Amino acid sequence: MIANEDLKDDIGENHIATSAETPLRADAFEMSDDQKIEAIKKDVENILHTLGMDLTDDSLKGTPNRVAKMFVKEIFGGLNPSKKPGSSTFENKYKYGEMLVEKNITVYSTCEHHLLPIVGRAHVAYISNGTVVGLSKMNRIVDFFAKRPQVQERLTIQIVEELKNVLNTEDVACVIDAKHLCVNSRGIRDIESSTVTSEFGGKFKEENVRREFLDYIKLDTQF
Repeated sequence: MIANEDLKDDIGENHIATSAETPLRADAFEMSDDQKIEAIKKDVENILHTLGMDLTDDSLKGTPNRVAKMFVKEIFGGLNPSKKPGSSTFENKYKYGEMLVEKNITVYSTCEHHLLPIVGRAHVAYISNGTVVGLSKMNRIVDFFAKRPQVQERLTIQIVEELKNVLNTEDVACVIDAKHLCVNSRGIRDIESSTVTSEFGGKFKEENVRREFLDYIKLDTQF
């Protein structure tokens, strides 16, 4: 029988997700952002102190506060539902009936197993059923779900599910190609490898539609 601690290590080292939903406690937002920053600041101080760092050094004095603010306000800001992008949509008055593709959306996320960066590109597409969304909204949705401890499979699913809800259509697709520094900079330390995930809904499950989307994201766009 595998011990519980061994199982947790095995899941983390193999970057396996346990849920398509971000695992949050019911009391996740009872503390204010300022309260969270103050608590995390103390935790970072303790980590650095335990590692033997001299926190009286001018270079390190502000590090605990900087890290705490970064966690709450920036790289994990997508945990807060109040920061979720608005879902304004518009009628497809010009009757555009082909797929719309937003490719090469920058992804900055954080692996939830080692809290190291995930950096890559997302390619998102949908086919309108009468409703369209502003182009930047697609980027903002990617950024919102990326700004939390993540696994790439979950991130891909969350982007597609959110766009399905916003656009009221199943015809949504997402492909993400990203480097995980928990693989590239530690462990196996393979600096060349990247991870590709995909989620196809509705018409994108059809081979010809999926192939069209994949061909679009191969286009070499230069200006």
